[in-house]
Amino acid sequence: MTALASDTAMVLAAGLGKRMRPLTASQPKPLVRVAGKALVDHVLDRLAESGIETAVVNVHYLADALEAHVLERKSPKILISDEREMLMETGGGMVKAQDLLPDPFFSVNSDNLWLDGPKDAFADLSALWDAEQMDALLLLVPHKGASNFSGKGDFHMDAHGKVRRRRSGRIAPYIFTGIQLVSKRLLRDAPEGPFSINLLWDRAIEEERLFGLAFTGRWFEVGTPQAIHPTELALVDGC
Repeated sequence: MTALASDTAMVLAAGLGKRMRPLTASQPKPLVRVAGKALVDHVLDRLAESGIETAVVNVHYLADALEAHVLERKSPKILISDEREMLMETGGGMVKAQDLLPDPFFSVNSDNLWLDGPKDAFADLSALWDAEQMDALLLLVPHKGASNFSGKGDFHMDAHGKVRRRRSGRIAPYIFTGIQLVSKRLLRDAPEGPFSINLLWDRAIEEERLFGLAFTGRWFEVGTPQAIHPTELALVDGC
């Protein structure tokens, strides 16, 4: 069994969930239920099953409800990164939480749902991880493995795993799953305040230190209420 590169994951759970309205009018998106379970519990259960011991969960929108929910868990251990005063976005959220995070750490979007292929996603990322070469390693899914997704894709990837962005007006073969393994080197000299992780990814691409791994399982985008039912059907079928 592959040893994990980190025993800690940051779960990005502070967003406003606007696309999931009206379900998020009275609850944070991570608490929206799919197949009888809150989205964030799908993620936290997968972390625990993979052997990840600690999850750092950031909170902002309807933070009290989300914090109370996740702190009821026994596994993984939950630490809260409090963004009640200001939503920090993906990059700013990592920077704010970095004192709670080891080097490297996994990062997972709280609304991720996925079914592993032959190997566990976190074990796969760990097996490929090279701290000397990589600032971040992104789990990328080809279009055929992405359910409820209608976009043009995010990245191209060369034979060595280095990634580059989709050009405007083109289609890219890989979609970011919301799962990555991150070196704290990625966070160096970061801006103050809220900002997107895309800013740091762009620098890593320029330095040839952003890499990808093709996911062999199935990934579900659950961004709108309309995506819930087909996702539930697929999860029941296990395919």
